[in-house]
Amino acid sequence: MKQQWRTLCFDRNSDSHASSLSVITILVRGRVGNENRQCHSLDVMYRVLVLLLVLCSASCYKPREDKTKCPKVKALRNFDINELMGTWYIVEYYASSEEMPEYSCMRSAFTISLQPLGISMKFNYSFVDDPEREKLNGNITWEVPDGNQPAHWVHAEDTYEGVYNTYVLDSDYNSFGLLLHCAEKSGTERYLSSLVLSREQTLKRNIINYLREKLPRYGVDLEYMFPISQKDCDLESSVGNRRTKKKGVRKHPLKHHG
Repeated sequence: MKQQWRTLCFDRNSDSHASSLSVITILVRGRVGNENRQCHSLDVMYRVLVLLLVLCSASCYKPREDKTKCPKVKALRNFDINELMGTWYIVEYYASSEEMPEYSCMRSAFTISLQPLGISMKFNYSFVDDPEREKLNGNITWEVPDGNQPAHWVHAEDTYEGVYNTYVLDSDYNSFGLLLHCAEKSGTERYLSSLVLSREQTLKRNIINYLREKLPRYGVDLEYMFPISQKDCDLESSVGNRRTKKKGVRKHPLKHHG
């Protein structure tokens, strides 16, 4: 058979992470084909494979999250606690223990106390499946453990078991606010909840989306963050905690349901 030149491929830098395929030409017996193009294709495929492996090693692996511990939260800096006080509508709500929308007409009013520095929030709400549309109310108080970090609050009531922290993640004071709550209780998964606040009954969709984007990094599943209707709320009857007394199974929204 007539001797012909054939192009072959080999690994030029086998000991290097940046190794690539090289091309040489040797004298062999056989048919001359499209070896140069084949080697070029192999070289491209090799480089793509290496790139995918590098990207996957950087982003595909995620350490297993400990869902018994609260996340490390970056509270709002340069926060003016006095500016947050007053009345807010709660227009979106998340709780890690709930998979269906449960509340409507949720509103809150914040007040501040001094010596020691603390926050009180009175709120009212209704259950969406309540045909009588009874309005319930509750109260939560917080202490501010560090005056230099006024956007971090700790619940003061004994009824809240374990560590229960609240963080102000964002607010412009005049139109929107975003709160994150997290409770740790020995032997159970952490309890996460979040509130999107609005000074008006409605909040622009782009602002809501902007606030929601801050939550997944802290373990909030946005699939279960539900809008809170503020329609026809003045038609509801205010009955305090009467329903809670009759049916003690249903707790108010911000209490650990574990």
